[in-house]
Amino acid sequence: MRFALINSNRIEAQPQLQGLCCCCSKPVIPKCGTRKIWHWAHKSKTDCDNWWEPETEWHRLWKSNYPSDWQEMSSSDERTGEKHIADIRTVHNLVIEFQHSHIDPQERTSREKFYKNMVWVVDGTRLKRDYPRFLKEWKKDGISEVRQTDNLGIFEVWFPEFCFPEAWLKSSVPVVFDFLGDGSLHDLEGLRNSLYCLFPQVGRHARVAEISRTAFVKTTTNGEWTSRVQEFVSNFRKQDEMKRRLEEQQTMSRIVNFRQLGSPLNRFIYRGRRRRF
Repeated sequence: MRFALINSNRIEAQPQLQGLCCCCSKPVIPKCGTRKIWHWAHKSKTDCDNWWEPETEWHRLWKSNYPSDWQEMSSSDERTGEKHIADIRTVHNLVIEFQHSHIDPQERTSREKFYKNMVWVVDGTRLKRDYPRFLKEWKKDGISEVRQTDNLGIFEVWFPEFCFPEAWLKSSVPVVFDFLGDGSLHDLEGLRNSLYCLFPQVGRHARVAEISRTAFVKTTTNGEWTSRVQEFVSNFRKQDEMKRRLEEQQTMSRIVNFRQLGSPLNRFIYRGRRRRF
């Protein structure tokens, strides 16, 4: 963790200091070596939050986009007493979780239920195959069928399992994929600088928004993110409902026409009978 409490103040890890965990109030000690990012760790080997993962430079870079008093904020369930430390919790009660390591689907679901109003930011450079796979599909060389919708920057993806890691496809909250990593990777295609937000799937196909980093930080900071996501998802539902009704009407129209004209065999018999009169 980045912060610990010293005299009720949130302080970053430094040699020789002693502090208390912001979540459980138990003693923590600074880890200030040369291999890992300086951080605080519990004196005991058991951490108070089993959702916590070791931070990378990628985590720190993302967190630095937000005020320090929004970072590593403790959240608790008043009913059960369960506590967890959110990477970012804004003044608008939006939780942002930055995920680098693999996450079990059950834990992902538990986090989404616990925080409710949240968004994932996933490091798309953790596995070497993830970005090449995305690049192939996004440039329409693959089979994902990525199609631009009427809304600029919003795409319809018919087979998202070929485009994104399968573990995130059933998320109930938006998942933002960051393929730039710590910024040291080459980006000849110019796609890494954008973020790709996979919305919770509504209807037959998935929707993905291509957004800038500046826009993401701005909307999550000023409180617009949640309302925009709700508006997008609501529009997706309306669009899918309209498509469904249109398909039903087209199906009914074909059935009616078929009954009126009859089958090819009936038409042949009918014509043959007409010629007898």
